[in-house]
Amino acid sequence: MSTFFSQEPDQFQCPVPEETGFTPDELQEILSLLESGGDSVSLSPNSGSEGSSRAVYNDNERRLRRMISNRESARRSRWRKKKHVENLSSQMNRLELENQELKRRLGSALRQCHVVWGENERLRFESVALQARLSNLYRILFTMQAQ
Repeated sequence: MSTFFSQEPDQFQCPVPEETGFTPDELQEILSLLESGGDSVSLSPNSGSEGSSRAVYNDNERRLRRMISNRESARRSRWRKKKHVENLSSQMNRLELENQELKRRLGSALRQCHVVWGENERLRFESVALQARLSNLYRILFTMQAQ
């Protein structure tokens, strides 16, 4: 997150809305909060030791900091969601291709199965015909031997 505030108040530069994610109205509200804050940071009397550098912020500053924090959190959340959707889209495309390949292979296997099934039927018919012919030949052979 880039900061818009320099160390010295005179060097403040107004951020561009596209860079911050804030609308122009929100930026105006932030600027008015900054301008109305005056000396916004004061040392806490309850900090535990004199001269502590721990700062206490007034309500407007806390609200501003929370707004900025929430804005950044929302930006990160949108980025994560976008990446998640991109990953799901990529996975969907990969699975669709895999599904098409599996359908193609299934169709090929079914066609091959149909060919083999037809060949088996032909061979069964031929087997029955050969068994009948062999049976007929045995009958002729036994008839010739019996005479």
